[in-house]
Amino acid sequence: MARQYNLTTQRLGAIVKGIDLKEEVPPAIVKQIRDHVTKHRLLIFKDQGVVPAQRQVEISRWFGELESTFYKHPRSPHPDVFRVSNDEREGCRGVGRTGWHIDGSFQRAPFSYSLYHIVNAPRKGATVFAPLTELLQGLSPEKRARWERLWMVSDRRMGVVHPHIYPHPITSKATMCFHIGMTECFVWDYEESNARVTSAEETAEILAEIHEEFVKDNCAIQYVHNWETGDFIISDNLAVAHEAHPTTQQPASEVGLRVMHRTTIRGSVPPIECRRGKLDCSS
Repeated sequence: MARQYNLTTQRLGAIVKGIDLKEEVPPAIVKQIRDHVTKHRLLIFKDQGVVPAQRQVEISRWFGELESTFYKHPRSPHPDVFRVSNDEREGCRGVGRTGWHIDGSFQRAPFSYSLYHIVNAPRKGATVFAPLTELLQGLSPEKRARWERLWMVSDRRMGVVHPHIYPHPITSKATMCFHIGMTECFVWDYEESNARVTSAEETAEILAEIHEEFVKDNCAIQYVHNWETGDFIISDNLAVAHEAHPTTQQPASEVGLRVMHRTTIRGSVPPIECRRGKLDCSS
């Protein structure tokens, strides 16, 4: 049983070797893993083989209470495991291709963590990640000031409105709540007397502006993870945005079968409460 593991840091995230997640993990190592997810935002566990769905659920509980998505597939091995594939007979297709996003932005408190396990990796089909604090740090002062005024609305019927920029509930670093493909509109200065809802045209322009920040400078801010069967990633969902690469939708007959299992952890603090608090959002 591993009592320590090897950690190789990279520009975003860290690669973990020397631990088998299928085995029992000592409490001290679990705490270390939680701390490293907060510090590095992505922990990438290599050489895991196939982690059983029940074990993925147990690992997920290290980070809190699971919260299942509304997506279900008959082939899912557990009610809390979201099964994704490039073959509709094996899992849900088209997932992650609606633009850059964090998971669960339509909820009052978006998911705090997302855990991804590739059960079968195709020859092509990457997931692309990007750090949100650094993206905000790279904005011009004028654009940063404009974005600070924005609040996102996924679905007006649900009545959930999130500040576009707010302090992360654990680190207090500036982060973003957004989903390019699931934003109905924005509200300027939501908590002020002069609050105004964006038109469809203005909403599209703002979303295009956000997208441009992820892809400018030859996509310098991105980390592209090319999956290998057995990879297991734990992501601080509130600190890292992601998008499925277009190749994830290529048919299995061309690139091989893709099967991924994802679990998500219930958020604890709504972004609006972080924004209203005394946390520092200057980072």
